[in-house]
Amino acid sequence: MSSVPLGQDAIDVAGTNAGYHELAGADEIRAYYGHVMQRHFLPSGRVRYFPNCDYLGDGRFVSTLAQTSYSVQVRKKVVDTTYLEGAIPATSALPFEVADGVRCVPAGEIARLTDRPERFVVIGGGKTALDGCVWLLERGVPASTIQWIRPREAWWANRQFHQTRSMLPDFYRGIAIRVEAMAQATSVRDLYARLEAEGVFLRIDPEVEPTMYRGAVVSEAELALMRQIEDVVRLGHVQRIERNEIVLERGRVPTTAQTVHVHCAAVGLAKPARRPIFEPGRVTVQPFMLGYACYQFAMLGVLEATVESDEEKNRVCPPIGYWDATADYLSAFLAALANDRARAAYPALVSWAKATRLNPLSGIELFGDDPSVMDSRERIKRFGTAAASNLVTLLGRP
Repeated sequence: MSSVPLGQDAIDVAGTNAGYHELAGADEIRAYYGHVMQRHFLPSGRVRYFPNCDYLGDGRFVSTLAQTSYSVQVRKKVVDTTYLEGAIPATSALPFEVADGVRCVPAGEIARLTDRPERFVVIGGGKTALDGCVWLLERGVPASTIQWIRPREAWWANRQFHQTRSMLPDFYRGIAIRVEAMAQATSVRDLYARLEAEGVFLRIDPEVEPTMYRGAVVSEAELALMRQIEDVVRLGHVQRIERNEIVLERGRVPTTAQTVHVHCAAVGLAKPARRPIFEPGRVTVQPFMLGYACYQFAMLGVLEATVESDEEKNRVCPPIGYWDATADYLSAFLAALANDRARAAYPALVSWAKATRLNPLSGIELFGDDPSVMDSRERIKRFGTAAASNLVTLLGRP
């Protein structure tokens, strides 16, 4: 919703997000979409809303609450946003066995616990597990009572370099640091080391090299909290939880009946086979650049409205897979550079991208005289071509 901002454009002054733009909570997000639907979409007369329904295909969907089915005539295209629907702990089956009597809850349920558990075991190495650990620590749970099972270590993007509006110079500087590092790196490992040295990428344990990068953003204050948890288990994925022990791929650790096991081990981002985004009668929403889902998926709508042929649309926005391994970040960045160049040939796209507030760089021209922005612009110009060439080289190395 480019026209309806979320939040008050405020800067948080307390907590692990202090000094950065506000983070919306679940209630605020639900209220926002309710407001958009009731005050904008429905009154326009251009939208009809059918909640609590399952889509069956071929323009047919049925209510999950009543014996009602619907059939619609698709005049132009179906927009499929389910192709990359991921698995989350709240709605997906447990990926491990749990014996009778074991307390195991999905991540969101820890906010509803009414007793005081003796101990927590957080299972998972991704952003959901990270958020669960931070949430517990922020509420005074002693780090000594938390065990964290991390099958893989991850790189995290520093929130400092993902701020907009008044903090755009830092955002832009982060891009310049990446481009320069990509031009000069001698290997994938060297690239991450350079970006870590500049504070662009973070890791929890400086002694363990991460193998995963999924684009999740954290603050340095969150990182400091997570480092308080010393009981970290790196024995692979959980296979099953017995009443007195947790069985993992490469070993076992003890547990107790008084322990709450927090399930954060869902697959998360889906990685099905890529298909063309634009096809006759269908738009299959998929990423074509790194991050910023609202911006890039809104751009698909602009492309659909302003470019005639599906072939041309797909040339401008070929899909990329969601990233997971460390090398995926390089291929995604390289694809984003190529896609940017292709879109530059379409004035309507360029004009929209400059004007929409969904573009994280929207408004950078207001900082044209800022020394940091001037330096960043010069570095991007100087190293851009070499970065693209070197990324191809790095991706070709074993």
